[in-house]
Amino acid sequence: MIVITAPTGNIGRQVVSALLDKGVPLRLVVRDPAKLDRAWLDRAEIVKGSHADGHVLDKALDGATRIFWLVPSDVTAPNAEAAYVDFSRPFGQRLAGSAVTHVVSVSALGRGWNTDAGHASASIRMDDMLAASGVNYVSLAAVSLMSNIARQTDLIRAQGVFYYPAPGNLKLRHVAPQDVSTIAIRKLLSPDWSGFDEIPMVGPRDLTYQEIAAIMTDVLGRKITFHEMSMADMGNMMKGNGASEGMARAMVDMLSAKNEGLDHVVERSPADIVNSPTTFRQWCEGVLKPALMG
Repeated sequence: MIVITAPTGNIGRQVVSALLDKGVPLRLVVRDPAKLDRAWLDRAEIVKGSHADGHVLDKALDGATRIFWLVPSDVTAPNAEAAYVDFSRPFGQRLAGSAVTHVVSVSALGRGWNTDAGHASASIRMDDMLAASGVNYVSLAAVSLMSNIARQTDLIRAQGVFYYPAPGNLKLRHVAPQDVSTIAIRKLLSPDWSGFDEIPMVGPRDLTYQEIAAIMTDVLGRKITFHEMSMADMGNMMKGNGASEGMARAMVDMLSAKNEGLDHVVERSPADIVNSPTTFRQWCEGVLKPALMG
């Protein structure tokens, strides 16, 4: 039995779909089962509730041996420590006495960064807390997801622009959600690994936002322009959309660290390219363009 948390997100949805197609017994932990694909309801066990809730976890972990662990976004949390570490603490407290042997987590790149990088640093502290239970644990340490740009679909469609708090000529790293899900599926299906490991999910090559805008222009067949926004505007926008002061600060701290080199703490190896081969152009053609046309 494999337990999947956050099964309705970009990554979790792909993990569930692939494992069900392979006939793997699944148990899905979800706050709102109505958000699941209807075809899944008769093919997987459903545990309703939050995977931060101990009672929900007791049901979810019963007899399960492998867990896909992904913390959902909660901009209303007091701060990143609460959103990642405190959220995951009930899970960590139950691991040692459970039948769980392997955990696959989605986390962030940045171990060893010399300042607090908000969400990224908190997710790494979460990994360390959970791995301390002694379970076999692998962290898929991801850089920024390409799908973050899809949050501006309406703006791109209406005005042909998108925004980000980074210089347009700064080389940054981006990874496709489907590449993260592919490695998660591989690790969940072949638990012949042991100990603790971090797998960098860094994408096939670095891109500036000016280069991303040029790719979008070519793929979409219309002029797309990138505009740099300030970190202060980013934080204020988040708070205007309901984020707490602490979570807005955590986002600004993480994005500032990325601009300073957080996602380049490891060199990209040939194995990293094999693990995350999807180019931004491929993601744009396969995901963003259909979303805009829809």
